[in-house]
Amino acid sequence: MSRKYESIEELRRKKKLLQGEINDLENLLTFKNTKESLSAFTNGLSDQYLQEKVDEDGDEKVVLRKDVIAKQLTSEVKDLLISKNTAVGLASSAFKGNIADSIVKLGVTAIVGNYAKKNMKSSNWKNKLVGAALIYLAPIALKFVRKKLEEYQKNKSVSSMEQLI
Repeated sequence: MSRKYESIEELRRKKKLLQGEINDLENLLTFKNTKESLSAFTNGLSDQYLQEKVDEDGDEKVVLRKDVIAKQLTSEVKDLLISKNTAVGLASSAFKGNIADSIVKLGVTAIVGNYAKKNMKSSNWKNKLVGAALIYLAPIALKFVRKKLEEYQKNKSVSSMEQLI
């Protein structure tokens, strides 16, 4: 220990504070309050999708807010389809290369959404956990992969430009 303490009481206070922090982290990691734990893991991203409800037995449980998920998904799909609805819009986006990107996005969203929905309806808790992880982690993973692919493409184009020069 590189720090010198003034007295044994100061060391005991520091120990008590550290034990309190450890207990708080253990409570968070043991999911005693599921919504709070998921909120901490996702940095608040999951708050809008989760709701605490009380059973008939009086037990609190966390449920997915399917209305919020469905509303967000349908608004995204609707915006995508409306912007691509006209023939001129389709033709112009085809020249830009956005139509293939949009179709791939819709396909991946549909596949992941259906798989997550199937897992959430399962009676097995592990499948439900996989479904919840897909709902929260798939968008983050896809954004990460997309960012890495864009960086790779940018680096490739820069290196090919350097070779031309």
